Amino acid sequence: MDMTGPFVPHHIKATADDLAGNGALGRYVFLPGSDGRAKEIAEHFESVVVRPSKRAHNLYLGRLRVGKRHLDVASVCSGMGTPSLDIIVNELVRLGARRILRVGTAGSLQPDYIRVGDLVVATAAVRDEKTSHLYVPGEYPAVASAAMVAASQAAVRKLRLEKRIRYGIIHAKDSLFAREFGAGPMRQSNHEYMRVLADAGVVASEMESSHLYVLASLFSHELRKARATPPDVLAGTVLGIIGDDRPFAPSDEADKAVELAVQLALETMRQLAVAEGV
Repeated sequence: MDMTGPFVPHHIKATADDLAGNGALGRYVFLPGSDGRAKEIAEHFESVVVRPSKRAHNLYLGRLRVGKRHLDVASVCSGMGTPSLDIIVNELVRLGARRILRVGTAGSLQPDYIRVGDLVVATAAVRDEKTSHLYVPGEYPAVASAAMVAASQAAVRKLRLEKRIRYGIIHAKDSLFAREFGAGPMRQSNHEYMRVLADAGVVASEMESSHLYVLASLFSHELRKARATPPDVLAGTVLGIIGDDRPFAPSDEADKAVELAVQLALETMRQLAVAEGV
């Protein structure tokens, strides 16, 4: 994961200057799955500048108020699944991003106590996808950054969301319809796999976070070896639950879950900035 020399991205339209900010920390980046959500997040920014992409990975640059100060921020969509996220996160980090928060949706694997409209902050992820396995073997863990989880905990307290939040291990998969919904001839083995995860206490299922955490760990290692400042890439995940006993909640309920996840994500970045003294 060589990070020396200039880098030119081919999927997002940005330069290293676009991702600079917050001293040596770079812009804090919100990473939803869709461009619509990236734009929605950017509506909370001030002084917004858009770097359009033909692939709909539009980069929204702006400033987020944190008390009497402002934080340099950005939002851009990862696309769906780890292959797309692999491209976008590689480009972001190689351009200088060091703080990345996934803002997404998920289905509950614990519908007895995690329902549509609840929120999940991931502490780690099951690597049930192939992309991260092209980087490191399956035994390598996918763990959210402790500082990002702590910032989310502070945000939960600030927003008084204690009754809506769950922390825990999430599941990241390659196929929504096969793995989670049982489509195709492997339905029995897929149902059994998901049952095992649920019995093991995995709280929710989505499609991106595991590889985000692996990339953050690998890039952090390279930055430490290079004695770069900052030495770490921090990554986290905030999810709105849009499915429980039902595969998909009605649109109004799902929209409320997404809105709440966005609010928690914005406050998480504010709390991280406070903790880092930005």
